[in-house]
Amino acid sequence: MASNKQASFLYSLKAVIWSFFGLRRKSDFDSDEAKLNPLHIIIAALIAVACFIGTLITIVKYVVLK
Repeated sequence: MASNKQASFLYSLKAVIWSFFGLRRKSDFDSDEAKLNPLHIIIAALIAVACFIGTLITIVKYVVLK
């Protein structure tokens, strides 16, 4: 059962990161629908994408140097 309590930003960030990997359960998606703040999701997604791109650039620079 989903509670009416809003989730924290860290919970939203965790949900976004797990969703990047496709490791979310159906029950988690259902409970998140009621709890997550859309603004938190957008900010968390932008942070996660920036980290992902930064990691890819770092890996490419490291491989090219070798």
